Amino acid sequence: MKLLFVGARLFDDVALYAKQKGLETILTESNPMARNLELADKHYLVPRGMNDPMDIAIKEDVDAVVPLMGIDGPLLEVAKMKEKLEEDHGIPVVASGVFATSIARDKLKTKEFLLEKGIKTPKFHKIIPGIKRNIHAETVDTNFPVVLKQPEGQGGSGVEIISSRVDLDNRLEDLSDSMEAIFLEEFLQGIEVSIEVLRWEGSSVPLVPVYKGETTVEGIHPLNKIKKAPLDVDGVDNRKNNRNIQELASKIAELVGIEGTADIDIIFNAETNGNNIIEINNRPSGTRYITAASTGVNPLHELVDMGAGCWNPENVQKRLKDFAGLEIPVGKLESDRNNYKFRNFSGEESWIVHGPENYERVTIRGRTMTKAFEIAESLQINLEKFKNE
Repeated sequence: MKLLFVGARLFDDVALYAKQKGLETILTESNPMARNLELADKHYLVPRGMNDPMDIAIKEDVDAVVPLMGIDGPLLEVAKMKEKLEEDHGIPVVASGVFATSIARDKLKTKEFLLEKGIKTPKFHKIIPGIKRNIHAETVDTNFPVVLKQPEGQGGSGVEIISSRVDLDNRLEDLSDSMEAIFLEEFLQGIEVSIEVLRWEGSSVPLVPVYKGETTVEGIHPLNKIKKAPLDVDGVDNRKNNRNIQELASKIAELVGIEGTADIDIIFNAETNGNNIIEINNRPSGTRYITAASTGVNPLHELVDMGAGCWNPENVQKRLKDFAGLEIPVGKLESDRNNYKFRNFSGEESWIVHGPENYERVTIRGRTMTKAFEIAESLQINLEKFKNE
């Protein structure tokens, strides 16, 4: 069986797994300096866009295409390629279609969709082009701080926390010439949570809710915080709450029509046990390593199985484990293990290191969270700056 993978950056997460399954791998990439090209059986350097990967999929007569896009920009092109290859050539593409992608990639459309479906999301105020230049903060019915968001962007881009009406007026003035809609969203004090959902051929499997830290008015990105899984909140029935989050994530994935994998971001309020949906990201998630550490299920490996035609949701459910996962941003760890040979967790206690140079993270699996922290200390990771988390 032959699979085409689009995008080299994440290919090291699946290269060894695909080889172990006896799959022939073809890789397309637009950057000639990209890493991981040599890990595929064959690779093509192509211009940006999906036209060439689509032509190569047809020419090579592949059994499926597995896009490995960790960014939002190309996803709509991927969705259009999916429709063309599946409808005209019978080649499955393990990614979401145009409808799901158009909803997920636009934060404003996401919120409007959630409201339409009766799913809780933070209150928001849309500011449309042509009106921004005349709007005054006094007309906005909101408490401060408030979150200003642009519809597109990821990794915290296009998101600002505004602390006062004066700051809001000034920021709106700065944006007065922009012709793109923006919106203001209420700032919720709570816990940031992500959960990945696998969905293929109408079946969904929600994975583990991941704790990504408390919300802060400083807007500290979760990449700079410790992540823990499963979600464990003092004073809360965590088993029941995590099950509620999983059910909600599955419901959203089905309503939107996600295919492949998606990451759903939530603000959880421990006082009310309330879950507010923030974003839907229909692409491989930054939580995939801690998800694999905690559950024993690697989301990207599941995409390979979907493409290979052997994905079984019941089997995935049976394989789900209940380990403690811990992920720590370390900057740089003196280790030679940041490569594809060391991407898999083994046994009840293990760890991997991943990420670009000087921005590395260590993800640990332990029998318990206490044991996971002990492993971190044995690696001489400085945990002092995270003591309040």
